Amino acid sequence: MTIILISSIAILFGVFLLIHMYKEAYGNHVIEADITFPDFPRSFDGMRIFFISDLHFRVVDETIIQQVLGKVDIVIVGGDIMEKKVPFSNVEKNITQLQQLGPVYFVWGNNDYEGDFRRLDAALLEKGVQILDNTAITYENGGEKLILLGVDDVGCERDRLELAIQDSEQGFRILISHNPSIVEKLSEEQNISFVLSGHTHGGQIRLFGFGIAERGGLKKCKQTLLLISNGYGTTRFPLRLGAQAETHLITLRSFSHEA
Repeated sequence: MTIILISSIAILFGVFLLIHMYKEAYGNHVIEADITFPDFPRSFDGMRIFFISDLHFRVVDETIIQQVLGKVDIVIVGGDIMEKKVPFSNVEKNITQLQQLGPVYFVWGNNDYEGDFRRLDAALLEKGVQILDNTAITYENGGEKLILLGVDDVGCERDRLELAIQDSEQGFRILISHNPSIVEKLSEEQNISFVLSGHTHGGQIRLFGFGIAERGGLKKCKQTLLLISNGYGTTRFPLRLGAQAETHLITLRSFSHEA
């Protein structure tokens, strides 16, 4: 009788845990953060970035759109908007959803290359998405410049940071890389202040605080600040534990704002 009771409790616990993990995988969390830099240009103070990475099979929920609508200047997709067997209709829905918020920028992730990546490239361009493929784009306001640099996927050895640097001007530099390991290639001379990345899923399933990758968050690395997102979707199994699905609304500030 005792063995049956213990077995029943274990089964119930397992069922509730799986339900919890499934809910974690399909959460719609927007992590809001104000980030201040000493050299951030005053004319761009308060610039707001919506960052989303690792969508995989998920379609952006309307609750997220409504939560940040009217609060976003630009949208950055940090790679893995698809993987093998993801229907292109998902990609099209996601871009349509995100374009309600503002202009969309995209960098390639490793899973984006699993399917028909040429068709993906054409679909993104047709939708008016700016692909930062080892390139840079410059915003200028009041004589000050803010530069977005994007590199192709590091894991696929397609990254050419030097080309993105050559394509950029002097100013406050933000680098978007699907894989956070790009920070290992940065030098002080490149003057990159902020890096946005995903890829790791925050370990996706963490037991007793441990996972195959560190939990997402902000991290000071050498001469730059690195954001690693847990990502919005999952791969293989739609389950998460201790690494909730997340998106980010980032407001960039200059020290003058605090003064």
